[in-house]
Amino acid sequence: MTQPSHDERDATGPEELREQVEHTREELGRTVEELAAKADVKTRAQDKAAEVRQQAAAKTEELKAKAARTTAQVQERIPGPVRDKAASAAEHTRATAAQTAHLLHEKTPEPVRQKAAQGVHAAREHRTLLLAAAGLAVLLWMASRRTKG
Repeated sequence: MTQPSHDERDATGPEELREQVEHTREELGRTVEELAAKADVKTRAQDKAAEVRQQAAAKTEELKAKAARTTAQVQERIPGPVRDKAASAAEHTRATAAQTAHLLHEKTPEPVRQKAAQGVHAAREHRTLLLAAAGLAVLLWMASRRTKG
């Protein structure tokens, strides 16, 4: 146990002693609250996660702003005729793609469209597995090319 401070030894009356006891209780209460907060791992983890989310959001906003500035700088350096031609080509490509999609939709029989929609749905549900299988296929293909060459 620690030695009482000079103030605690010199209590002259019961009222002063009560005040010292109350003061000690308050200090002890604060100490217990601080220790409880340190021992509450779940709350500390949640607080840390919130802090990390906040930092990530700030960094994301910073990167978005930087990307916007870079995009603006690149667009400023592209000559007007090139920009116009690129925009025209993009619009033409979009129109051709839409027309092709419409034509494909018209020419494809209904059972085939239904099966394709089921396949797309299954692929979206099992995206991770599908990507892993595709990665494995690429690795096998590269390994077979390496052994042939």
